Amino acid sequence: MAGPVRHAVTQPGASAQHTYQVTDADTAASLGSGDLAVLGTPRLLAWCEQQTVAAVAADLAPGSSSVGAEVSIEHLRPSQVGASVHVTAWLVHIDDRRYRFEVVANDDSGDVVGRGEIIRVVVDADRFMSRLPRRSGFDVDP
Repeated sequence: MAGPVRHAVTQPGASAQHTYQVTDADTAASLGSGDLAVLGTPRLLAWCEQQTVAAVAADLAPGSSSVGAEVSIEHLRPSQVGASVHVTAWLVHIDDRRYRFEVVANDDSGDVVGRGEIIRVVVDADRFMSRLPRRSGFDVDP
């Protein structure tokens, strides 16, 4: 049986930042979240989540991981294919295993493309995965 969740040594203020370039695969039309060739909200959210993961990954105890629990994102401006989007996540609060992040995405001119809050929960990876239903083979319903 798995032991208790091992907490990270990360403190509020930890952050991660990455610059992404919008490609055809990132558009609302490609992702099915709209029909325009602009950055799709699902991709913006994924980029924001990637930075929350990066902000704490190095400090998680061995065998621990973080999983997304809550998301609130405002997608404020369109970004065309070829545009750069700079995404930053800051850890602003820790409550036991719940880590709250503020995220912001800016374009090259500094305008805010999107912003929001993401909460992740630190879990024991083996224990978390052991709670999934056991499936054998390809018994997926059509």
